[in-house]
Amino acid sequence: MKSYLQRMGRSLQLPVAVLPAASLLVGIGNWWASANPGAASAFLQAGGNAILGQLALLFAVGLALGMSKDKDGSAALAGVVAYFVPVSILSPASVATLKGIKETAVDPAFSHIAGNVFIGIIAGLIAAALYNRFHETKLPMALSFFSGKRLVPIMASIVMLGVTIILMFVWPPVYEALVAFGKTFVGMGAVGAGIYGFFNRLLIPTGLHQALNSVFWFDVAGINDIGKFLASQGTKGITGMYQAGFFPVMMFGLPAGAYAIYRNARPEKKKITASLMMAGAFAAFFTGVTEPLEFSFMFVAWPLYVIHAVFTGLSLAFAAFMHWTAGFAFSAGLVDFILSFKNPIANQPYMLIVQGLVMAVIYYFGFDFAIKKFHLMTPGREEDTDNGAGDDVEIATDASDDKYMIQAKKIYAAIGGSDNITNIDNCTTRLRLQLKDTGSINQKAIKSAGAMGINVLDETNLQIIIGTEVQFTADALAKLYTAKAPITDVKGASATEAPEETVANVNSGATDEFYSVVDGELLDIEEVSDPTFAQKMIGDGFAVEPVNGHIVAPVSGEITTIFPTKHALGIKTSNGLEVLVHMGLDTVELEGKPFTVHVTEGQGVEHGDDLADVDLDAIKDAGKMPTMLVVITNMAAVSYMKAEKGGRQVAADEEVLKATIK
Repeated sequence: MKSYLQRMGRSLQLPVAVLPAASLLVGIGNWWASANPGAASAFLQAGGNAILGQLALLFAVGLALGMSKDKDGSAALAGVVAYFVPVSILSPASVATLKGIKETAVDPAFSHIAGNVFIGIIAGLIAAALYNRFHETKLPMALSFFSGKRLVPIMASIVMLGVTIILMFVWPPVYEALVAFGKTFVGMGAVGAGIYGFFNRLLIPTGLHQALNSVFWFDVAGINDIGKFLASQGTKGITGMYQAGFFPVMMFGLPAGAYAIYRNARPEKKKITASLMMAGAFAAFFTGVTEPLEFSFMFVAWPLYVIHAVFTGLSLAFAAFMHWTAGFAFSAGLVDFILSFKNPIANQPYMLIVQGLVMAVIYYFGFDFAIKKFHLMTPGREEDTDNGAGDDVEIATDASDDKYMIQAKKIYAAIGGSDNITNIDNCTTRLRLQLKDTGSINQKAIKSAGAMGINVLDETNLQIIIGTEVQFTADALAKLYTAKAPITDVKGASATEAPEETVANVNSGATDEFYSVVDGELLDIEEVSDPTFAQKMIGDGFAVEPVNGHIVAPVSGEITTIFPTKHALGIKTSNGLEVLVHMGLDTVELEGKPFTVHVTEGQGVEHGDDLADVDLDAIKDAGKMPTMLVVITNMAAVSYMKAEKGGRQVAADEEVLKATIK
């Protein structure tokens, strides 16, 4: 169940990523309208609401796509079908027709079906389950056109008819019970406001928070908190008590919680987590739209969402107890908060800023503690997932196998053995494999075999980053493939493990200086147009966009390797650092033609000595990039590294980096 909820949360990140832009359009439109109402502000509001109003549909599509096995578009189409069936059949007009009554006599619960995120979530999950079950189903010849993926939307419509029948009977009593539940807290003052705030957040995943909101915000039970506040009616310090406590949460608390989530992300995932959290935090602060943040952790770390609901309840209760009030027409963001200052019934709204700063502290430390204490898989902390294939299969090893054969056997089993392999190749640092189906590989098992990283290029092409000793692993893998070695179930067997890699033969405390290999523009390695190098799967270092093809040694040491295709060579410094000089991106395919190497294996070099001459035009004419890279491949030996910032011109043999050894 935990894994399922985490997949669900990751799937929701696609539609959630759309929401900050929509919320900004609405927020700016509202702000503009308060100062200068007209067509322009209405246009912005309409543009944002066009997206926000279809949140349920976006969730149906996002979940159907994300939860399906191979992320196929037909799963998304099934999600759309699954959503529209209950929404259309259970609309007030349709229900009136089905029951033979007037539309005015239809239970008001059915007016809250369309746009309900609960319906969208159910539709998406059902569509994904149906896709995973039926997308390869073969029907009899007469019906073969509807086989496979075409069958999935059809099945979705049939299954959702059954779901719709259930909802027709279940939805009204659930809705009515929630309204009655809300009315019981009307006379409880600040405590009632706190309980309402708690359940307001807690019910968002079901969409039933709208029923609860109607009790407190509108004229269902005589409270009409929003209507009275906007009309400046009621009692100052009381009217607005069911709105005010949301401002400290949405403007300060949730953004602080987002920062805690970012701080707890894995180092390699901090950038993508920062972009998601920053967009969501800004949307919450500026417009009060919290869905981008809340849905990012609602399912992957549901205990954190419960804590968020508790904090929201506390905020509403405290603001109500202190009689600090403010209100909103759209949501509790900066736009509506500023507009509240114009309303004479608002009571000390500026104190909500003070409360907000306190809530920010509570949210940050509360989230940070919970994430660490309970090991919650918030965005950026997720474990790498795989499809489960190959968990219990491998090839038994024996004492005669060296570490390369052991690694090759583990990879061979993880990619499905000879039945899934069509070609084995390698370049300087990575295995380049052609498979029948990359979707069936076990990525977790590949990484546990010692791979530095994995690049799934498409349905048939896979790259596994091994390092500069990749040739030995590739040779071992080729032997297994040629022999068509069977994958044996050896679960529980005692297999020989690859020896743990240790940092040896290095001068602890020494520092090596690195110099540019060519005249050109210095680049941070993260900017290189190759994810393997950019994500530092092979190691850290720097790159240069060359203006000429004269390549010099970046460091003093011994030439340890010259690759047969001449596009890369290895240097080992006297202090023990292993350095890869890689000339161009994907230039292994050029079979050495653009490269003239001036050194030999075993030769000693000083930084600035000639290494090679490269025909840059030939590289560019072949559709490749001539970027020159210098990478330290045994980064486990490095304790500290300082590099010059990229983006400036450097000359060959100009110092750009220092690395200190542990």
